[in-house]
Formats: sequence, structure tokens, C-alpha cells
Amino acid sequence: MMTDPIADMLTRIRNAAKSRKRTTEVPVSKVKRALADLLKAEGYLQDVAEIDGNPRMLVLTLAYQGKQSKIQSITRESKPGHRVYRKSDEMPRVLNDYGIAIVSTSKGIMTNKQARQDGVGGEVLCSIY
Repeated sequence: MMTDPIADMLTRIRNAAKSRKRTTEVPVSKVKRALADLLKAEGYLQDVAEIDGNPRMLVLTLAYQGKQSKIQSITRESKPGHRVYRKSDEMPRVLNDYGIAIVSTSKGIMTNKQARQDGVGGEVLCSIY
């Protein structure tokens, strides 16, 4: 049994980026799918595909600029033993807004910039640059 599946997903992405792999696979869940779709929309992932099977898997294709991965750093902010919640006006700024923080809000999973713009707070899941 895995205690933190989001941290597992982020670790798989981090390891694939450091070893310059094009793709990595993670087990499917609704939160992981929403997280992957957001990373694709922000340009950190090139493609997200779902493979049927037992268990169903998400195939994440990482985005690169030449030989350098677009993901330089990906860190888990809120952990199962220590949740991190922020109000809309207290949203973190990652690298002076060059990076993003992914936030789980009542309106769904979104970036810190979208949450600030919509005026909603929530749990800060991770930060990426």
C-alpha cells in the first residue's frame, strides 16, 4: 500500500527527467490525471496517454528543449503528515512566477496564478520550475 501516490508520481517524473527518458508510466487516478493534464497545458509534459490493462497506467511524455528537460525541479509541498493550505492572497510565487505551484482548490486542481486570479485558496500540492 502506498501512502502518498502523488509523491510517487512526482518522483517518477523527476527520475525520468534526470535520466533523460522520454516517457514514464504511473498508475491512473483522477487526481493524477488532472495533475498530468495541467502539466501538459503548462508545457512541462508533451503528451499524456492512458493505457488500459491491469492496472491502468498513464504514459507521460516529458517535454525537452534540446537535451535539457523543461522540468528543472519538482518538489512535493503538502504531505500526508503535514498539509499546506494557503489563502488566495498567500499563494506561493515560484521563482518570481517563472515556475508554477499546483493547488487543489474547491474549483479543482489549478496553478497558483489561476487560484490567485480566481480568488480561491487551497492545498499546495507541489511546485515546479
